[in-house]
Amino acid sequence: MDIEAVKSSYARWAPIYDRTFGAATHAGRQRVVDYINRCGGPEVLEVGVGTGLALPHYRAGLRVTGIDYSDEMLQKARKKVRERRLDPVTALLQMDARSLDFPDNRFDTVAAMHIVSVVPEPERVIAEMARVCKPGGRIVISNHFAEESGFLGLISKLSAPLANIIGWHSDFELATILGEPSLRVIEQETLPPLGMMTFLVMEKSKAEAVAAGKDVPLAETT
Repeated sequence: MDIEAVKSSYARWAPIYDRTFGAATHAGRQRVVDYINRCGGPEVLEVGVGTGLALPHYRAGLRVTGIDYSDEMLQKARKKVRERRLDPVTALLQMDARSLDFPDNRFDTVAAMHIVSVVPEPERVIAEMARVCKPGGRIVISNHFAEESGFLGLISKLSAPLANIIGWHSDFELATILGEPSLRVIEQETLPPLGMMTFLVMEKSKAEAVAAGKDVPLAETT
């Protein structure tokens, strides 16, 4: 899947996204935001903010930056922020997740809700998320990952050739995002509907910063 195909797909989906994919992915989105409200922040980056469905649910005291490649999606997110006066949201920026325009170790928490299977070069996106996350910080993900067998596995395989049309890889494997050496999985669970979604928390190692003789920013997590 290339970036222009993603952009074109989400331009088509933007007018109805909240009522379709947005509704289907609600449980994963709520799980991620609940976790960040308890354990994350204060500086939060949401990668693939889309139409801003998660934005109204962040607690006061967080400073949330959202990025997305789709202008159409960002327009809807900005409208939500204006109309609902969402104070935790500090910026919504158009950006390619493969090349984040932020310095190293910028955010305490990085969220990615149902986007790692829609972006080109997901390994590069995960590496960028790790780069901008502070040592000791958390990357919090919800996403659909491919089933190897059974009915859900069959659906994943049949849908795979339609990736550029539907805007996501139905056969996307969890192992694709687990190769970043600075991250370790500290929490993982399946979510509804039908266990199709996975909630994942990864922590960035402090070891690299210590080895380089750098001061290690303390992520405010519990």
